[in-house]
Amino acid sequence: MQMQGVRCLPLPSNPDRDLLTIPTNSNPVPTRQRRPRALTIDAGEETPESRIGRLIREHPVVIFARPGCCMCHVMKQLLAAVGSHPSVIEVEEGEIRVFESTGMPALFVGGTPVGGIEGLMGLHLSGRLVPRLRELGVM
Repeated sequence: MQMQGVRCLPLPSNPDRDLLTIPTNSNPVPTRQRRPRALTIDAGEETPESRIGRLIREHPVVIFARPGCCMCHVMKQLLAAVGSHPSVIEVEEGEIRVFESTGMPALFVGGTPVGGIEGLMGLHLSGRLVPRLRELGVM
C-alpha cells in the first residue's frame, strides 16, 4: 500500500492487524498503527446470555447476526438510510441458542427487541423508527 509521503508494510508478526508506517522523508521513524477491530462478545468468564445482555445495554442500536448474514446487511442499509449506524455483532455457533425465541438476525433498539427484518420494516413503515432513534440520540 502506498500513500503520499508514507509507506505502509504488514508486520510479519501479525499481518492482519498491525502496519508498520515508515515516512518517506529523510528521517524515517517507524510507528505502529492498529486497524479497527470488529466487535466481539468475548469477555472472559461471562455466559453467552450475560454477554448478549451486556452488549444490548452498551449499544443503543445493535444487530446480532450469523457471519455473512445477508438480511443483516439489508437491516444495516435501512438504518444507515435514516441516519443511524448500528453496532453489528457476529454471533458464534455456540451462542445462537440465546436467540432461539427471537430468531436471527436480531435487532435491539434502546434495549428493546425489534426482531428481524420484518420487525424493522414494520417499525419503519409505521413511522415509529425515526422518532425512536432520535429519542435515543443515535441520529
